[in-house]
Amino acid sequence: MSTNPRKKWAYLFAEADPSRRDLLGGKGAGLAQMTSMGLPVPPGFTITTEACLAYYESGDQFPPGLWEQTVKALGAVEKALGKKLGDPHNPLLVSVRSGARFSMPGMMDTVLNLGLNSETVAGLGHLTGDPRFAYDSYRRFLHMFGKTVLGLKDEAFEETLEKAKARAKARTDADLSAEDLKALVQEYQVIIKTGTGQDFPSDPMKQLELAIKAVFASWNNKRAIDYRTFQGIPHNLGTAVNVQAMVFGNLGADSASGVAFTRDPATGEKALYGEYLANAQGEDVVAGIRTPRKISDLKKEMPQAYRELERMAQQLEREYRDAQDLEFTIEHSKLYMLQTRSAKRTAPAAVKMAVAMVAEGLITKEEALLRVEPAQIYQLLLPRFDETDKQRIIKRGALLARGLNASPGAASGAAIFDADRAQELGSRGESVILVRPETNPDDVHGMLHAKGILTARGGATSHAAVVARGLGKPCVSGCETLKVDTVARTFETDGRVIQEGEEISLDGSTGEVFQGHIATVEPKFSEEKDLVTILDWANQVKRLGVWANADYPTDAAKALEFGAEGIGLCRTEHMFFQTERLPIVHKMILAAAEATALEDEAARLEIEAASTEADSPIHHRLTEARKKVGKSSAVKDYHSALAELGKFQTQDFAGLFRVMAGRPVIIRLIDPPLHEFLPKYEDLLVEVTKLRITGESPKLLEEKERLLQEVDSMREMNPMLGLRGIRLSILFGAIADMQVRAILSAACQVLGEGIPVHPEIMIPLVGHVGEIKTVRERLEVVAQKVQAELKCSIPYKFGTMIELPRAALTADEIARYAEFFSFGTNDLTQTTYGISRDDAEGKFLLQYVRRGILPENPFQVLDRQGVGKLIRMAVELGRKTRPELHVGICGEHGGDPSSIQFCHEAGLDYVSCSPYRVPVARLAAAQAALEQRERDK
Repeated sequence: MSTNPRKKWAYLFAEADPSRRDLLGGKGAGLAQMTSMGLPVPPGFTITTEACLAYYESGDQFPPGLWEQTVKALGAVEKALGKKLGDPHNPLLVSVRSGARFSMPGMMDTVLNLGLNSETVAGLGHLTGDPRFAYDSYRRFLHMFGKTVLGLKDEAFEETLEKAKARAKARTDADLSAEDLKALVQEYQVIIKTGTGQDFPSDPMKQLELAIKAVFASWNNKRAIDYRTFQGIPHNLGTAVNVQAMVFGNLGADSASGVAFTRDPATGEKALYGEYLANAQGEDVVAGIRTPRKISDLKKEMPQAYRELERMAQQLEREYRDAQDLEFTIEHSKLYMLQTRSAKRTAPAAVKMAVAMVAEGLITKEEALLRVEPAQIYQLLLPRFDETDKQRIIKRGALLARGLNASPGAASGAAIFDADRAQELGSRGESVILVRPETNPDDVHGMLHAKGILTARGGATSHAAVVARGLGKPCVSGCETLKVDTVARTFETDGRVIQEGEEISLDGSTGEVFQGHIATVEPKFSEEKDLVTILDWANQVKRLGVWANADYPTDAAKALEFGAEGIGLCRTEHMFFQTERLPIVHKMILAAAEATALEDEAARLEIEAASTEADSPIHHRLTEARKKVGKSSAVKDYHSALAELGKFQTQDFAGLFRVMAGRPVIIRLIDPPLHEFLPKYEDLLVEVTKLRITGESPKLLEEKERLLQEVDSMREMNPMLGLRGIRLSILFGAIADMQVRAILSAACQVLGEGIPVHPEIMIPLVGHVGEIKTVRERLEVVAQKVQAELKCSIPYKFGTMIELPRAALTADEIARYAEFFSFGTNDLTQTTYGISRDDAEGKFLLQYVRRGILPENPFQVLDRQGVGKLIRMAVELGRKTRPELHVGICGEHGGDPSSIQFCHEAGLDYVSCSPYRVPVARLAAAQAALEQRERDK
């Protein structure tokens, strides 16, 4: 940053370029624009964002030339008004306000009425003929300066004010007399002297210097940093400072201050909306010192000012071609405009405004698509609490805790502490919230029937969060103040204990947990006419396909309703966790190792025997091996379990194919380690120990001991990198055979019903071309055999999930055997960073983000420099081998707008996300295409 004393640090509103929001900040740019339009804006000047950054680089000192330019600009304001800062006879008062490039309402500091001291307050009182107004302004200034600039506690001033009101028997501040306020000023000066050890700085120029520094410093206060982090605003932009001549809404009944919106920011209705207070300054409206009045009342109280405000509001909306948030002051019936900025708005309002403005000819369809934030689309489609009812319960002290807002939405229900009971009650139509220390795949059946999920551990991409988002259910995870006792069936937080069955409410959008019931509002997609219109426009613009991650026909139907064009990920293992199937899965797993060993040995001997004489020893060994296979109960159990599961899987896939009706359906073969389908080792050990001690049920003890032995043999130090994915398909090939047979059998069945099918079979976790070659060749035999048996021809594909850096680096080799790639970015991020997602988010990853080590959580927003580079490389290498290679993404990043933009730029063909994020992805894909179009101009 340049510290050249000739550099321009300060611009008068009349000379500034309104297009330079980066330099002037939003507030400064708005003031410059209104000034250029000839609107009644009190004169002033803007100190640039560059000056703020230079201030920090100079060790919290003004850069060379800044103060001199400030004094010069102040002189121009003084000349324009015929007033002077510090003049005891005709004093100029100014406001000193922040104004960053991106709107950060209330996050940084403001000082009003600057320039008052014991001399100028008397001059102001004499000049206006209203000593009460003068001392009211002075006490406000002392309070604000003491808090904002000198760092004193707000409570000292507030307590003193309340005592003054009590002495005077005044109901509000406005009821205090001039003498009351004069005494209050003296008390405030004592507070400042006591708190700082120094007298209040009476020199107005010193006041101005300190106030500018305080506003610069507020860029890095905690609330500003937290707000920027939450909103994704960069921390290196700095804030501008706006120094502006004061106008006063507290000069009597013909004066007022207020805030107005050109359209209703809650509903989007085209009508002037806002609030004001007569005989008050702007801070009173915001602080709620008195109850503001509706802006419509101004039409009766000050009709001329209202007509001018209405006209200027319409003029500004036409100028900016967007709804505006306005601040105004009326001084002795004259209207002044103090701010205009793009109005913050709710999700319903954003969509309604965008569609309405296209109909009005104010903006184009393309501009409308850029006016709606993708996150707002998501909010529209999830259950949400009725805000009035939520505030009611908060006032009762029912807020229990806060955790990570892992999956948006809102739900109330009975706190239930295990998945079986959640399923039992949920299937009876009762509303339940599943509360767990953490969730794992064993809990899926409970999650399916719960209204929401609450966990004490786990991050925003933990199992609970990922599944909840896929199901469209609210989830609060990582709520570490919760002490969940699954035995006692209670949880405790902050000294309060919630018993099982007690009703709680979750706000997945804020991460809040409440005691009691809160009413919700349930949106219907088909009835959101404006939303449907916006998304239809998005389809006309976007290049990327938008598919959905869906494991069940109900998920697929919901995805289609939201506009999905295919299924990018069906996780077959989720189907195994259903209650009636889990015992069959256990039977399969317990027999798998022994059965596979026997069959593999027989297969190996068959190969050897093929090249030897019939009476050679190898043939005798083969005969014995075949006998062992034929007599083995493990082999029988293994294949009978696989046959039963195959029937279930065929039904599952047929259901998906019917719903999708010819659209592509990518089905991932089994991925998790087999031990994830079995009870936890620690839980089994407790059961076995109890049975041994009590001597009860020897048969049950025998079964549990065998199960414990099998679970122990499957335990791994690092399961994420262990026996899973394609490695299972190699070692336990019969499982993959069963799944491929089920997929093709279901496809033939549905095709026979006259419904087109398009199955794509995805082999997960490939790291070496030899792996996919081995599995692909084996499964092709199964696929051809099924089609021959059923006398049908299916247009199927085999592809792979790119989840390992080595797969990306050798994508050209892998593409010889994969007809499509799908990037599993959750695992690809883990293996690229070398971290465990759940452990990292709970232990250090969020700290990395807060401390600026990482710009974002890489599990929420795709890491373009690392993971993104691997994706680009894999796409390029894969298409060199197979030019027609179809490429998509199916991790959670598929629903993140920033990540979708990357996918567009990287040349992917589609993104796949949870059903409830499909509309978000449609809009984000359109915005990515529009931004690309703009860059290409």
